[in-house]
Amino acid sequence: MTSDSDARALGAFLKARRAQLAPQDCGLPESDSVRKVTGLRREEVARLAAISVDYYTRLEQGRVRASAPVLSTLARALRLDDDQRRYLHELARRTEAQPRRRPAERLRPAMRRLLDQLTETPALVLGKRLDILAWNSAAAALYTDFAALPANRRNYLRLLFTDPEVRHLHREWAHDAREAVAALRMEAATDPDGPDLARLVGELSVQDADFRAWWAEHHVNSASYGTKHYRHRLVGDLTLDCDTWSSSDGSGQRLMILTAEAGSPSHDALRILASWTTPQPTGERTGDMTP
Repeated sequence: MTSDSDARALGAFLKARRAQLAPQDCGLPESDSVRKVTGLRREEVARLAAISVDYYTRLEQGRVRASAPVLSTLARALRLDDDQRRYLHELARRTEAQPRRRPAERLRPAMRRLLDQLTETPALVLGKRLDILAWNSAAAALYTDFAALPANRRNYLRLLFTDPEVRHLHREWAHDAREAVAALRMEAATDPDGPDLARLVGELSVQDADFRAWWAEHHVNSASYGTKHYRHRLVGDLTLDCDTWSSSDGSGQRLMILTAEAGSPSHDALRILASWTTPQPTGERTGDMTP
């Protein structure tokens, strides 16, 4: 992706965000005139950010780059939360970035050891674009047999939208899928260059109307913990805490672990799943990861 396309991405985010706000959300007086656009008008955003309408218009059109002070005023004007602020600044930073060669994604040895040592706890290693780089037997028992899938299909978001078994597993599918879309959108700001991202977004946009709508909303999310509600075909309902830890080496790899309180029905269900699972070597996506 070139700096021009990054500038257009920033403009698209600004446009999507102002469409989500009403004048009263920002302390603007209501008008009796019929509004031709959903949300705020460009001139209203420009007024709130104390910049000219022409300059803001060119920002949305990707024809100019925003300075740090302007980004800060726009963040306040558009009522951005912390994740949205980081996303905005990352998009702006990318407009200055030069194209670079993407290194291949390789599973870190420490991640492998952690997976090997977690026997009753489902765990996945997620890479860029939410690719599933590795998993343990408990994760395969909970979700699906990842080893039976082609390597290029092992993507958390793709499975959520296209795999009927994984989709049915999530009792709150719409919530979980929308959060996953927001997480991918957050990553798209920091690593938009590879064709794999465009391929994934294009594929899911064609196949699923919900993905297409949620992607266009430009919601972003970097939450590292939450609660997942599952309905497993063998052990029934489970409520699991989902925690994700990012690697400190800059690789972008994250360890996702699902746990339940000891003695709870969900914990017992995980133990039953583990007892039915034949121990296998840690699953790993192999081959060249270069897009």
